[in-house]
Amino acid sequence: MNFNPYELLKNFGNIQSKMAEVQGKLADVKVTGSSGGDMVRVEINGHFEILSVSICAEIVNPNELEMLQDLTRAAMTDALQKIKEAIRTEISALTGGLNLPPGFMGM
Repeated sequence: MNFNPYELLKNFGNIQSKMAEVQGKLADVKVTGSSGGDMVRVEINGHFEILSVSICAEIVNPNELEMLQDLTRAAMTDALQKIKEAIRTEISALTGGLNLPPGFMGM
């Protein structure tokens, strides 16, 4: 299916109201990103708010802070990728599978 901007404009009012509904649901969408075999976990919601960070006590070593920082960054990146995919799924359901151009709505 090709992207047709006229089709999008024709359905804009409907899409706009459904978008508001999706925005409300996004606070309930939660994913957990992890790294280091789940030794570092980050939970994030659909509003890109970090809900929790969990770090296994076994890996807390003052001499290896750089590793802990890398694992935390990797877990956050994993969570962000997962939440973006969850948002794409919600938006796809909203648009009825309409192929939106890459980068539409920052996704």
